[in-house]
Amino acid sequence: MKAVFFAAALGLVTTTVAAEPVAYTLDPSHSQVVFSYNHLGYSTSWGMFSGFDGKISFDAENPEASSVEVSMPVMSMLTGWEDRFKHFMSPEFFGASEDEMVTFVSTGIEVTGDNTALITGDLTLNGVTKQVVLDARLNQAGMHPMANKPWAGFDATTTLVRSEYDLGMFAPYVSDEVEVRISVEAQAAEGDDAS
Repeated sequence: MKAVFFAAALGLVTTTVAAEPVAYTLDPSHSQVVFSYNHLGYSTSWGMFSGFDGKISFDAENPEASSVEVSMPVMSMLTGWEDRFKHFMSPEFFGASEDEMVTFVSTGIEVTGDNTALITGDLTLNGVTKQVVLDARLNQAGMHPMANKPWAGFDATTTLVRSEYDLGMFAPYVSDEVEVRISVEAQAAEGDDAS
């Protein structure tokens, strides 16, 4: 079942087994990270990161040796309210510069079902690196009807404790736990992206 999950996930169901890892790149126009947190018990506040870069290296012979890498600028955050964005970018939270990045690099993959897996990795946020586990699910895989190349889509969830990343202002009144929902599409890499 493990090989079935990953082969299907990356559109690699063929009559032969791939001998080398296959590279996929994230589609930045259809990949988002949405986060939410409780605001003083009165409401749920939402934000989003979008338009980020990432790649998947898939090893069909050893799926758990596959890998995922993602990066996004902190200042690509969308909050829906300019003053909140400015506050998050201030020294009270990120103190972010134009080139500051959020990164995730996988360190292990455990296949848990026909279309599910746990992806463990190092998340670097606000200059702090912590291990997190993404509960991931394959949405669909196959040939893209317009791009005419292998394509795959995934959703994943995790929970972060913001004070662990030196972002704990107003906790616990504003919840320390932040729920994270991820949805990404990945396409077969071409040229330099495939190396």
